[in-house]
Amino acid sequence: MKLPSIFDKPTTFLSIVVPAYNEEKRLPELLDDIRAYRDNRKESINEFKYEILIMNDGSKDATEKIALEYGKKYSMPIKVVTHVVNRGKGGSVTQGVLCSAGEYILFCDADGATKFSDIDLLIEACKTNATKAGGPSIAVGSRALESANTNEHKDLLQSKNLESEHTTKVQRSSLRSFLQWGFHNYVYILGVRGIKDTQCGFKLFNRKSAQLIFSQMHVERFIFDIEVLLIASYYKIPVAEVPVNWHEVDGSKMSIVRDSIQMALDLLAVRLNYLFGLWEIKNANDIIPSELK
Repeated sequence: MKLPSIFDKPTTFLSIVVPAYNEEKRLPELLDDIRAYRDNRKESINEFKYEILIMNDGSKDATEKIALEYGKKYSMPIKVVTHVVNRGKGGSVTQGVLCSAGEYILFCDADGATKFSDIDLLIEACKTNATKAGGPSIAVGSRALESANTNEHKDLLQSKNLESEHTTKVQRSSLRSFLQWGFHNYVYILGVRGIKDTQCGFKLFNRKSAQLIFSQMHVERFIFDIEVLLIASYYKIPVAEVPVNWHEVDGSKMSIVRDSIQMALDLLAVRLNYLFGLWEIKNANDIIPSELK
């Protein structure tokens, strides 16, 4: 089956990109959450058009089989793209976005740590934050904001008839909280500012922002989120940070201490590559075909 290109015109409303490496146990929880959201949306919308792209990153378990069987059982449009060799989370997300058909593209972690219905807030923030009709825009989930019940988010919720009592709930270990605090300050020192939580695996892009950013990505491991935000800042793409419900899920493939150190080293390398011009950011006019502008 030939996959679409991010530079084709969109054929569905939402693409959900899920990087997955040996996720046979955790993936069903995410898919259950998406299915519940879909079924609830049908009460107010006749047809919710979406696709799910499971980026099977060299898994050695039954991730692919479980995803395909789930889609068949519950009539969900699930596609599985399998990498023979593990590319890393960043590489999987990038490849998934590049073959997405959605007007909006979300990438989310396979563990279902974030409540999927929070996507309503991200979609509305992404629409509202666009500087012009059809312009690039991004909305990112955040575990660093204490509550969605700020005046700004209350107005957004009420205007769209969304949950008026939405409150951010974050459950994580003390070690993870401490390392996140240290990493955030390190990111700030290296000049990536304005976003309190750069690493939350729940980010939404409209199609134009995805075209500009993911056609130029280099990083294939955990630090790829930072490169996404760096490229976005170069193009002055507005980024809305939205509180989400999140809880820590067992079974993470990430070693908190080892990978945190590696991420710090990778981030320094990313900054140096852009600083010294080893990685260049292209002119937007050279990326997006004129017929899509």
